[in-house]
Amino acid sequence: MKRLGRYTLLFERRPAILGHAAVCGKKEAAGPLARDFDQTFLDSYLNQESWEKAESMLQTEAANLAIRKAGLQKQEINMVFAGDLLNQCISSTFGLRGMDIPFLGQYGACSTMAQTLIMASIMVECGAANYACAVTSSHFCTAERQFRTPLEYGSQRAPTAQWTATASGSTVLGMSGDIQVRHATVGRITDLGVTDMTNMGAAMAPAAAQTLLDYFNDTATKPEDYDRIYTGDLGAIGTKLLYELLRENGIVLRNHEDCGLILFDREAQDVHAGGSGCGCSAGVLCGHILNRMDRGELKNILFMATGALMSTTSSQQGESIPGIAHLVHVGRG
Repeated sequence: MKRLGRYTLLFERRPAILGHAAVCGKKEAAGPLARDFDQTFLDSYLNQESWEKAESMLQTEAANLAIRKAGLQKQEINMVFAGDLLNQCISSTFGLRGMDIPFLGQYGACSTMAQTLIMASIMVECGAANYACAVTSSHFCTAERQFRTPLEYGSQRAPTAQWTATASGSTVLGMSGDIQVRHATVGRITDLGVTDMTNMGAAMAPAAAQTLLDYFNDTATKPEDYDRIYTGDLGAIGTKLLYELLRENGIVLRNHEDCGLILFDREAQDVHAGGSGCGCSAGVLCGHILNRMDRGELKNILFMATGALMSTTSSQQGESIPGIAHLVHVGRG
């Protein structure tokens, strides 16, 4: 492993994604990507006592499925990197506590899938782990309760708001596989002063543009060198801003898709500006994107998950919303 330029890592041994799985809730199962999910749940409680316990179950199911699809046993996984949106990452800790795998909790808001994937890849690349697991999740009801208002309140959602996905995605990293992690760019925190917590896309778009520009500069590549460039959950507002910011730097994206815009049908499912949450980009990556790579439809993609690094406390104190975006280059063969 070595550094390219200032911000990008080159994985010389190329850690491979040996197994991947995505699970989701009822609304996601009614969306355009329904066939790409390994498991769907029609009950938002997942037969648990609370929504928080239900989200933990999403991680349990996704991690176990990914490990099984990789042809491994739980005891063969050397470490797991996991995170979610809830305080102290309780979905991850309670969801994975019964697996008896060394655990490193992560928090990158909605960028967590890319962050955990990068960390797992580094551990496999350097030999610290033979096999490492990356997993994250979100749940519409738990996110609403923590960050906005309880569902019982029945508050009206702003047009710029996005719908937090009830989903979880997991990957298992090892060596000697067809789908390989080739580069990673760890993002820098950006903050252009956005304070509207109902407009996450606007807060995250500057970070997405910055990370993408850093990656292209470090690797001397351009958008046309990739089959697809996937961003996390920028949604309609953030995607438009991303295009504007990149155009100012002479870059036009013609092969781009945003996970927040393809997870749901915006017209039929009333999700306003699109999908969001850790589980949005995680579910799309570990289901739709990697399934397409398995079939050979995509061979060279950039996956960049974006996150808004705010909390209820910072928002109540009038703080602006810092953004972050982490990028992973994944190739086949």
